[in-house]
Amino acid sequence: MQELFTAYERLLDQQIFNPSDLDYEIINYHIPLLECIDVVDSGCISVFDLYQRKHVYYSPKYNDLLGWDAVKAQKDMHYTNSLIHPKDLPLLYKAAIYYISLGFALPERTKSREFKAVFDYRVRGREGKYVRIIEQQIPLEFDKSGNVWLALSLVDLSPDNDLEAPFHGRLKNRHTGELYYFPPEEDPAEQNLRLTNREKEILQLISRGLISKEIADKLYISVNTVNTHRQRIIEKLNVSNTYEAIRYAHERGIFS
Repeated sequence: MQELFTAYERLLDQQIFNPSDLDYEIINYHIPLLECIDVVDSGCISVFDLYQRKHVYYSPKYNDLLGWDAVKAQKDMHYTNSLIHPKDLPLLYKAAIYYISLGFALPERTKSREFKAVFDYRVRGREGKYVRIIEQQIPLEFDKSGNVWLALSLVDLSPDNDLEAPFHGRLKNRHTGELYYFPPEEDPAEQNLRLTNREKEILQLISRGLISKEIADKLYISVNTVNTHRQRIIEKLNVSNTYEAIRYAHERGIFS
């Protein structure tokens, strides 16, 4: 983990900021809007300052949703890291390094505004029990030189609370829909190796003609969870719909 922390810090060091160009009054402009979103949305919001390397806003709702000390989390990243599943924490940093590197490689870093990173992983929630969360990250503000200055994070409970599923992430171009999966070394043609047993089970039930409601009743899970699995199967197999996913699975013997 120390090597990952060091690599992460060195990557952020590639951005050279001029402190006189950073108008922190803009945070006061954003906060009322973020507080309004807190009221109407089920998730939590935070804003990370890439110059100071700290959070400049942390929603109090983290306490309501996950039982986290929001004040402590804003001041101490080690506290937040301690709440992330130990198997997922290194993968989260590796994914962040990979996606930030892609953003920094763009001819104009402001183009990174077109992308959204989505991470699905496990954290300690209330009473110390692990839960799955979905975190979405987008650039919020750039400095005059085009450096990514403030990053917005949106966190909510995952509709799929499969605690056996590993960390996974993706970067999505919000204009073109293009996806970059993490880990990047996985060939899309081998995505079936990432299907969990539950995903394979659901795909096989879909192949038998069961609809989401029937699958939910059979497996004692919610329809929303079934639909989440369906979407993940489509994304992992790099196909357009469940019909193509079923054909892909039969051709490669996934059901066997």
